[in-house]
Amino acid sequence: MRYFIELSYFGKAYHGWQIQPNSISVQEVIEKNLSKVLRSTIEIVGAGRTDAGVHAKQMFAHFDVDRVLDLELLKYKLNSMLPKDIAISDIFPVNKNVHARFDATSRSYEYHLIQEKDPFNRESAWFLKHEVKIEKMNMAAATLRGYTNFKCFSKSKTDVRTYNCRIDEAEWRMEGNLMVFHITADRFLRNMVRAVVGTLIEIGQNKHPVSYMHEVIKSEDRGKAGASVPAHGLYLTRIKYPENIRIE
Repeated sequence: MRYFIELSYFGKAYHGWQIQPNSISVQEVIEKNLSKVLRSTIEIVGAGRTDAGVHAKQMFAHFDVDRVLDLELLKYKLNSMLPKDIAISDIFPVNKNVHARFDATSRSYEYHLIQEKDPFNRESAWFLKHEVKIEKMNMAAATLRGYTNFKCFSKSKTDVRTYNCRIDEAEWRMEGNLMVFHITADRFLRNMVRAVVGTLIEIGQNKHPVSYMHEVIKSEDRGKAGASVPAHGLYLTRIKYPENIRIE
């Protein structure tokens, strides 16, 4: 049977989601503990990859076993064994061909920015001293929805077959003392959100006009986009799937 795990994690201690040869990852920690509980070697497949230091308020992964599981007990045991910065919120059966990565229909991220020193957000949001104009950044962000090729925001050395993404939402909002960038797309390229935010920040600091976003995207040149912003302000917040994936 195939099961989905829904989880969240605070990414500071991890070198991203995906297993790495010489660094600890979220995937590795979950696989080791899941294998201990089920007393067999279990491999999990995540809905995507988050970079080192990036957080996830919602992540999904799937795994296969040849028996029916007591899911409430499994969830309890996993949460008891996992470190405090990883939490399992649900485990549920899905149809056998459902894939955590390939069947996701959309993904959403947030980037958290603070403009005033805040000791309680120092590890969960980026403190940017220089003032930015949120109106300008939102004008530039709105242009993203008019394009599909985002090679300019992709990590240079990558093995993707296409740079095309469909962006459904891209907007900055003030939420208390946080300036939060919300972005939703059918898929994302490696490092894409952090590069988009870095470019918007430069526009918000009046280093470029709003129209510069068009120039960057049309160039397909990573060198024209802004520098990637720090990882600790980035959150994977929501992954959507078709409604019929669950086995009730």
